[in-house]
Amino acid sequence: MAIKNIYSYHIIAIVVVSIWGLTFISTKLLLGEGLSPQDIFLLRFLIAYIGIWFISPKKIMSKSWRDELWLIGGGITGGSLYFLAENTALRFTQANNVAFLITTAPLFTAFLSVLLYKNEKANWKLIIGSVVALIGVALVVYNGSFVLKLSPIGDVLTLVAALSWAFYSLIMRRLLPHYSAIFITRKIFFYGLLTIIPCFIFHPFDIELSTLMKPVVLFNLIFLGTIASLVCYLVWNMVLHKLGTVCASNYIYLNPMVALVGSVLLLGENITIIALIGSALILIGVFIAEKK
Repeated sequence: MAIKNIYSYHIIAIVVVSIWGLTFISTKLLLGEGLSPQDIFLLRFLIAYIGIWFISPKKIMSKSWRDELWLIGGGITGGSLYFLAENTALRFTQANNVAFLITTAPLFTAFLSVLLYKNEKANWKLIIGSVVALIGVALVVYNGSFVLKLSPIGDVLTLVAALSWAFYSLIMRRLLPHYSAIFITRKIFFYGLLTIIPCFIFHPFDIELSTLMKPVVLFNLIFLGTIASLVCYLVWNMVLHKLGTVCASNYIYLNPMVALVGSVLLLGENITIIALIGSALILIGVFIAEKK
C-alpha cells in the first residue's frame, strides 16, 4: 500500500509540472496584451491568496520568528523573485528558451542538496538521467533548429529564476515536516505579494479594467491564479514532502515538452521529428533519474 501511495505522488508530480508547462504560454499571451511581469505576478498570486483562505487553517503565525523568516524566504524565492525573473525573461526571449533554461532548477537543487545535506548523494542514475533529459530538452525547445537565438538578458534572468526555485525547494524541505502544506502555501502567497510591492514604486499598476475583462486576459489570469498557483503550489509542496526535493525537482524536465505540445495545440506551431525524439529522451531521462 505504501509503494502504491508513493507512485501516486509521482503521477501527481507529472500532472503539476504539465500544468506549469502551459504557464509559459499563458504568461506570454498576457505580456502581449500589455501586462507587465509584476502585474501578472500580483494578479496571479492575489487570486491564489484569496482562494486559499477558503481552505486554509486559521493559524496566522508560525511557531517561531526563525520559521517566519524561512517563510519570508520562501515567498521571495518561490514567489516574487522567481516569477519576476521568469516573467521578465519572457519579454526578452522565446517561451521555449525560458522553458529550456528553467530546467536547470533540478540541477541547482541537486547541487545545493549535496552541498548542504550529508544524506544526499549524486548517484550515477541521477547524473545519467539528468544528462539524457537535458539533451532531450535541448532538442524539444529548439524544435529541430540548432541555431541559438537566446537573449543574454533573458538567459541570465531565467537562470536566476531557476536558482531561486532551487532555494525554494530546500526551504520547503526544512518547513514541511513541521507545518501543513496548506499553511505554508498560504504564507508563501502572502510574502510573495508583500515582497513584490517595491516593484510598483518604479512601475505603478495602471492596467485598465477593460483590459482585464478581455476574455484572453481574464481566462489566463484565472488559470494562472487558481490552477497553476493555488492548486499546484499546494499539491507540489505535498509532493516535495513525500518524494524529496531532488527526486521531485527532476520532473521539471517535463516542462519544455508540455510547453511544446501546448504551442502546437494552442498556437498552431509545427512539431518536428527532432522534437519528438527530444520528448522521448526527456521521459527516459526522468525515468532513469527517478528509478530506485
